[in-house]
Amino acid sequence: MGIVLNQSLKNTIITYIGFGIGAINTIYLYPFFLGATYYALTNYILSAASIVMPLFAFGMQNSLVKFYSQCKTEQEESQFLSFTVLLPLLLSIPLFLIGLYFFDDISAYLSKKNPIVKDYLWLIPFTGLCMAYFEIFYAWARVHMHSVFGNFIKEVALRSLSLLALVGVYFKWITVIEFVYVTAGIYFLAFTVTMFYAFHLKKPEFQFSIPHNAKDIMVYTFFIILSGSVATLLLDIDKIMLNQYIKIENIAYYSVATYIALVISVPSRAMHQIVYPITAKLMHDNKYGELNDLYKKTSINLQVVGGFVMLCIFVNISQLYEMVPKEYGGGILVVFMIGLSKYFDLILGNNNAIIFNTKYYRAVLFLGVVLVFLTVGLNMIFIPIFGILGSAFATLLSITLYSLAKLMFVVKRLQLYPFSKQTLYSMALTFVLFLMFYFWQFPLSPIIAIGLKSILVTISYVYLNYKFMISIEINQVIDTVLKRLKIKL
Repeated sequence: MGIVLNQSLKNTIITYIGFGIGAINTIYLYPFFLGATYYALTNYILSAASIVMPLFAFGMQNSLVKFYSQCKTEQEESQFLSFTVLLPLLLSIPLFLIGLYFFDDISAYLSKKNPIVKDYLWLIPFTGLCMAYFEIFYAWARVHMHSVFGNFIKEVALRSLSLLALVGVYFKWITVIEFVYVTAGIYFLAFTVTMFYAFHLKKPEFQFSIPHNAKDIMVYTFFIILSGSVATLLLDIDKIMLNQYIKIENIAYYSVATYIALVISVPSRAMHQIVYPITAKLMHDNKYGELNDLYKKTSINLQVVGGFVMLCIFVNISQLYEMVPKEYGGGILVVFMIGLSKYFDLILGNNNAIIFNTKYYRAVLFLGVVLVFLTVGLNMIFIPIFGILGSAFATLLSITLYSLAKLMFVVKRLQLYPFSKQTLYSMALTFVLFLMFYFWQFPLSPIIAIGLKSILVTISYVYLNYKFMISIEINQVIDTVLKRLKIKL
């Protein structure tokens, strides 16, 4: 776990810095500087771009990680890298032509409830293509065991540039309309910088040739497109469907709530960057004993860290919403529902990495397609009745079912199991601390109250996890820190 712990720790710190910047943007700058309408419009464009991104990437970011370790010579490496970069560009051309031909019909449908989106729809494929190539070149860096820089671009740089653009809106350097275009430009810049960094790690020697294992790559890629589309749809389809049924401002209210809940998934995002290629290597070498050990370690470590983040959010949520405009207040229950779904997905550890590197991945992907249809159906039922709460419930139910299906698949097919008695202890500990602190309100300003309660929660949570030895690896880290500080517990 040395390289995993080292780069995961760096990625976690970077990701949380990024989420901290994002929190400033989401909770304060977007609502107050941009307003609900253009905040919602920006989120709608980015969500739609995320949905089309897997089609433009053609699954090459995952194929690169899976098949790169199988290249035996420099020639094969160059051939494979060229293939992963050039094929998506070639296949994106007909997608753009189809979109252009049906643009009027598509725009009429998507702007039926909210006409404001019509003039900005062309930004969706542009941003989606930038996102796709960012992921491809980020994967290029990851297979060379350099995940930190790309993670910095993704988590910190993008949000920092958005913050600067929001400051520009405040000082009237740019208008709210120009901000929407600047956001698309930021994603283009991120892709460009990551591309040059990837080329720095491995100088490209582009070849217009097809790898010897192209058939295996294409079959795998087809299912990865399904997988990426399923995962993105489960994450972003709610915002797209909100646009079809209720006023666009509700997307802004929903986005604030979901962003707060998404903080829970940060540890998983950080660890996944480096664990994915290691999982692929272990499976390729048939080292299932080591893989099962890695599976359990990632599960309990993510549960402890993610449980702490979830606990801090849940016990402070009322005070947190005192800091945003009142019309956003209906999102508190959304935070709970989306947060619980993220927590459950978190405790599955490197489950996704295992599935996507096994020959059995196709069945689960088809199940994911079924769940997308379920998600759409549930949103169609619940959004008209309950608004953003209905969408949150549909997301909670869909993601939970999908996570359960993936867990059962790995357990039944591969006899790998992520849970232990420590899993139950961690859940019980988190629930007890939630009951202790949630109803304890401090009659102070929101920021001071959040800070004070978070300190108390941190001390209680860390101490109890340490004493009950929930995670051996985390205890070792704490022991190292305590030894340096010459403190004994």
